[in-house]
Amino acid sequence: MPELPEAETLARDVNAAVRGRTIAQVSVIRADVLRGVKPAGLRRRVTGARIDKVWRRAKAVVVDLSRGEHLVVGLGFTGGLFVEPAGATADAYDTIRFGFEEGITLSCRDVRRLGRISLLNERAFSAFDARLGLEPLSPHFTGAALSACIRGSVQSIKKLVMDQRRLAGVGNIYANEALWMARIDPSRPGRSISAGESDDLRDAIVDVLGRAIAARGTTFRDFRDSRGERGQFVFQLAAYGREREPCLRCGTRLVMTHAIDGRATVFCHNCQR
Repeated sequence: MPELPEAETLARDVNAAVRGRTIAQVSVIRADVLRGVKPAGLRRRVTGARIDKVWRRAKAVVVDLSRGEHLVVGLGFTGGLFVEPAGATADAYDTIRFGFEEGITLSCRDVRRLGRISLLNERAFSAFDARLGLEPLSPHFTGAALSACIRGSVQSIKKLVMDQRRLAGVGNIYANEALWMARIDPSRPGRSISAGESDDLRDAIVDVLGRAIAARGTTFRDFRDSRGERGQFVFQLAAYGREREPCLRCGTRLVMTHAIDGRATVFCHNCQR
């Protein structure tokens, strides 16, 4: 499932390609991905609108339109955004295609169609934004801010880091990586994490996300960037996907469990305390 680095990669690519361009036409191929708007309403409201900015919030790509509305693209498990030159043919998994006056196309593609696309006015977008927690790439994300998010909770630190209402954008892959890097056992309750450990975990989260963005995300199977290329961070993973392999720090065989939060958790029982 695309997480923050994958959504950030797509948002930056699409912003560079279509910012300032005007939507000339909209083709809705799979209407079941739409939320809160029907195909005719989407076409009416966005055709003729200019793209003011494309950016990321949590794991979603947000397209700001000149008419004061926002397209919010939730990528789901297999969603992606592809910028295609004039004359490119539709893909079998395209759900919605936005055509621009210059001939290029922005295609929303989703193999399993578990993503969602919403068109929100300012009030609805504010409500969407308010449901999400602090952005880990924000300068406001400090060790103290992370400590405030987890303080007093008996839930596992891994589950807390992945709670989008507390911290927006971190999913299973990068939670595993950051906890390994910070040497913290993912099963520990949030209230057991000291101030110093919060500082270490904050730094690990920022470092892992930054390196993953630089590598244009992680691809195990489905994720592709806007050019159709695979994310390369898979070759830098220290924990996720490496169960039964030696820990890169101490050589102890990594353990994988689903007991912590129902997701695959990989950790070193020797290094992570």
